Amino acid sequence: DEHLESSNKQEFQMQFKAPRGTTDILPEERPYWRLVESMAEKISENFGYSRIDTPIFEDTGLFVKGVGDSTDIVEKETYTFQDRGGDSLTLRPEGTAPVCRSYLENGMHNLPQPVRLYYLVPNFRYERPQSGRYRAFHQFGVEVFGEAKPYVDAEVIEISWQFLSELGLNDLRLTLNSIGDKECRPHYIGQLREYYGARQTDICDDCSRRLENNPLRLLDCKEEKCQPIIDEAPSSIDHLCLDCESHWNGLKSHITDIGIPFQVDNRLVRGLDYYSRTVFEIAPPIEGRTSVITGGGRYDGLVEQIGGPKTPGIGFGMGLERVIENLKRSEIKAQQDDRDIVVVAHIGDEAIRKASTLASQIRNSGGAAMVGPSRGLRSQLRYAASVGASHAVIIGEDEISTGVYKLRNLRKSDQSEATVEEILTFFGKEED
Repeated sequence: DEHLESSNKQEFQMQFKAPRGTTDILPEERPYWRLVESMAEKISENFGYSRIDTPIFEDTGLFVKGVGDSTDIVEKETYTFQDRGGDSLTLRPEGTAPVCRSYLENGMHNLPQPVRLYYLVPNFRYERPQSGRYRAFHQFGVEVFGEAKPYVDAEVIEISWQFLSELGLNDLRLTLNSIGDKECRPHYIGQLREYYGARQTDICDDCSRRLENNPLRLLDCKEEKCQPIIDEAPSSIDHLCLDCESHWNGLKSHITDIGIPFQVDNRLVRGLDYYSRTVFEIAPPIEGRTSVITGGGRYDGLVEQIGGPKTPGIGFGMGLERVIENLKRSEIKAQQDDRDIVVVAHIGDEAIRKASTLASQIRNSGGAAMVGPSRGLRSQLRYAASVGASHAVIIGEDEISTGVYKLRNLRKSDQSEATVEEILTFFGKEED
């Protein structure tokens, strides 16, 4: 047995690896994924949200028009291709624009408002891979359409906060900002351009480009030479119109009332063109924007921008890989699957037929079972332990002749004898 196992572990030359910026989710990682996905579903549905799933690719124009053609995502990061019919399609880089498209296309704007939706989807961005950031990643997000009042902004933030808190991530920081709307933001951007224009020789090349086509992103620059300039830049909350100021004050009151601590961050703008008024992030106490777990905000003009009626909206997106990374960093364990599964071990050709039949009977009676590998008994029992089996049934010549099989409890290391009927009763319900 041991010789056979070792001979299977021959040296070989890898021809292919997972593409850069992607990772395999291995079986031992699944408990974390089950934990975060089930928690996302539970929390969202507790708040009255319904699940939506959109296609993995969309018309490229949806992201150009919705996300913004001057954003880093559309300029540098989308996976865009032409299909055989000549249409330009893009793998989904973010969740909000597709949900807005579905909201319109499926007539949800005619439903009683607000409409509350959540999703768990894979997204794709051609980014520089680093810790917690992948080119293929999974996102939990929520979107609310048809309500402009700040209480719903607070509700969306509370969903994210409660999700992370119930997972056990308590040492978190919520930061808020308001970037105004189409009434007051142009004046603020004018002030920002004037301020940066006088310092153009001191800023990085990316900021020189953003000064022309995406001024808000100036505040999000990571270059060290730009940090002192950002510190002294005009603040958006000092240039809000009366309506935006009222909304901003209302949001802060609601967040205070529900007991979530927050900080105001004048640098916080988020990277997508569709945001207006509220923007927020939740991060652990680690330096750097790449540590952000949740980011979101209000996008009151997005539905209108892609051809729909004037519709207020707000939501967030959260990378699940980053959540799991923080769970591991905080040494929070995900509960392993403790279901009872039996490995049916066999000795001899006739025994393997009996083992295959018994495993099928156990599954059909409501249990979980698999046949042991075609190796010796000791090797099969080691295999059973390696896959986390709770029990092993052992079938050999003597067991076949008597109709009584050995039943070994692998967790308690004890052994008894049982008929097929007793085994089926033990692992499920006895067949008729």
